[in-house]
Amino acid sequence: MSAQPTNTDVAPSPRESGQTPSADGLRAGLKNRHLSMIAIGGVIGAGLFVGSASGIAAAGPGILLSYALVGAMVVFVMRMLGEMAAAHPTSGSFSAYADRALGRWAGFSIGWLYWFFWVVVLAVEATAGAKILEGWVPAVPQWGWALIVMVVLTATNLASVGSYGEFEFWFAGIKVVAIAGFILIGALAVFGALPGSGHEATGLANLTDHGGFLPNGPGAILTGILMVVFSFMGSEIVTLAAGESENPQRAVTKATNSVIWRIGIFYLGSILVVVSLLAWDDPAIKEKGSYVAALDVIGIPHAGEIMNVIVLTAVLSCLNSGLYTASRMAFSLGERGDAPAAFARTNSRGVPQAAIVGSVVFGFVAVFFNYQWPDTVFLFLLNSSGAVALFVWLVICFTQLKMRAILLRESPDKLVVRMWLFPYLTWATIAMISFVLVYMLTDDAGREQVILSVLVAALVVATAVIRDRLRTDTRHALTKP
Repeated sequence: MSAQPTNTDVAPSPRESGQTPSADGLRAGLKNRHLSMIAIGGVIGAGLFVGSASGIAAAGPGILLSYALVGAMVVFVMRMLGEMAAAHPTSGSFSAYADRALGRWAGFSIGWLYWFFWVVVLAVEATAGAKILEGWVPAVPQWGWALIVMVVLTATNLASVGSYGEFEFWFAGIKVVAIAGFILIGALAVFGALPGSGHEATGLANLTDHGGFLPNGPGAILTGILMVVFSFMGSEIVTLAAGESENPQRAVTKATNSVIWRIGIFYLGSILVVVSLLAWDDPAIKEKGSYVAALDVIGIPHAGEIMNVIVLTAVLSCLNSGLYTASRMAFSLGERGDAPAAFARTNSRGVPQAAIVGSVVFGFVAVFFNYQWPDTVFLFLLNSSGAVALFVWLVICFTQLKMRAILLRESPDKLVVRMWLFPYLTWATIAMISFVLVYMLTDDAGREQVILSVLVAALVVATAVIRDRLRTDTRHALTKP
């Protein structure tokens, strides 16, 4: 391992700033309420609101099984990551753990792939948010809105980690309240108990009345998995953010233990309400979106406008977290000598300014590609990062297999979170993720994502291996008498 670069900007002392430095030089500026809401809101992405309609159309009520299977996979991955993060909280999270457990090449590769994934997401979410805002204020062109939201959230992240936490607290809070309200109102309507609504009680009849629970056959469950798996990406962000909190171990432990009910309520609960209120083949689901269609059938006025506000909030939340996550991964890579040394420096507010600016610059470039060459260059970026989420989860699994032995040998007292049925459930999760990747090859859109993502991953891994070899050769040359 190369020596870590030192910070050139002198930060004020903890007494002066009112914040304590975290283990890796960043400021511990995230409060417990920030971490709690980041953990809760991290699993509620814009994909849940806008992507569920196609999944319901493909699998019918059986989409609940698709969400349940992917949800279980994410719970297991988060349990493994929580085991490592509670023992050693760091902004590099799984990349830093892979560096130690699997080798320098693994930490370098998965760190840069994860950074690449999130800076492409920045462009996707900025464009999605700009479309909604342009509909409200058409005087400002779409590219202008994309620029505005990117600049505002960049300024937020540059101000302090506390600013990021505060913005995310309110963004996530709105999402949580919206989903909770939707589930409550929808459940009352399902059983005809919603005051002032003319909606007749449907009970759970829609789950079986229109061709059965699996109208398109059991194979549709797998198709549904491909459609919903990427809406779960983001649950791991809390393990990166924990490194900048007052009590990282407590934050990670709490987030890991609560992931089951978070996925159960927000994903399975809300989708169950939708497919109970409406027949799965109701054209309104595809025309309006699943949540808007459900609100319309209940009789909630201005359902479309309400959902636009919620989707915009989810988009801004994803943008905010995406920039934070990409910058912290770049910071960690810089600390380990796998990125420019400037990325590992913090300013007087304890913020990795160069890492944030570097990440957002690539995000701006991706936004430009989206407007200039949406069907060529940007489509390539989108597809070549499409399977990275699954690669990340696979690396977490293999890392945990190795890290358990390291932790037991060096600091068993830090194993406050343990993976269930180790190592059998870890291997079962590896098999589940591998199966999804292989099954994606049978799908036209999925095949292109897997192939391009594998090619990009192979290029990054090759770069990592060559760098390691050159460093080793240089070290040997310097140590020769």
